[in-house]
This record gives sequence, structure tokens and C-alpha cells, in this order.
Amino acid sequence: QVQLVESGGGLVQGGGSLRLSCAASGRTFSSLAMAWFRQAPGKDREFVAAIRGSGRTTYYADSVKGRFTISRDNAKNTVYLQMISLKPEDTAVYYCAGDPTYYGSMGGPYDYWGRGTQVTVSS
Repeated sequence: QVQLVESGGGLVQGGGSLRLSCAASGRTFSSLAMAWFRQAPGKDREFVAAIRGSGRTTYYADSVKGRFTISRDNAKNTVYLQMISLKPEDTAVYYCAGDPTYYGSMGGPYDYWGRGTQVTVSS
């Protein structure tokens, strides 16, 4: 089993920045592909970004490309999401997810999920 705990959410003005963290425990972290998803009120869960276990390959949703950066520190068992130029439409609960075999933008195949951290961007 893998436990994922997100942190770093909060309230920020439009144009501001935040860095989310997701700490993992319970399994060799470097064996997991990791991803960030988000869900705004009344909307479906949306893929944000993914990163392979090695950290060398990343993948982004078009809506965040150029503004968000996913990274990981396997020595610290942590994955990050650096967010800049935030917009009100980025407001959502952000979840991290991990899986030992799947790397991609679909949420269903990810085995492990955190409970989420709220990001609110004011206009």
C-alpha cells in the first residue's frame, strides 16, 4: 500500500504562485509514476500533469502547459507541482496519484490517491 499526503494549497491572487507537495510512504517511491489531478466544484476531475518514476519524462494538460511544472525528489519520496501565473479557473481541489505500471492522463488506472489540497485563486 502507498499513502499519499498533499500539502501546499491555499488562497492566492490571480497571477500568483504556489507549490504543492505530495509526500509518499509505503512503497519504493521511484517505482511509481506520479500525477496531479484537480477537481473544481461541479466539474469532473481533470488531469494536470504526470511524471515517470525516473523524473526524466513529464506530460502536461494543455491548460497548464508553460505555467505548471511537475517534479519529484525520489530521495525525499515527494512529488511537487510548481504553479505560476495562476488564474481563477485554476481553483480546484488538487490530488496527487501514483501507480507502479500506468503513466498517463486517465485517472482510473492510478491505484493510489491522496485526499487533496484546496487551491483557490482570486480575481
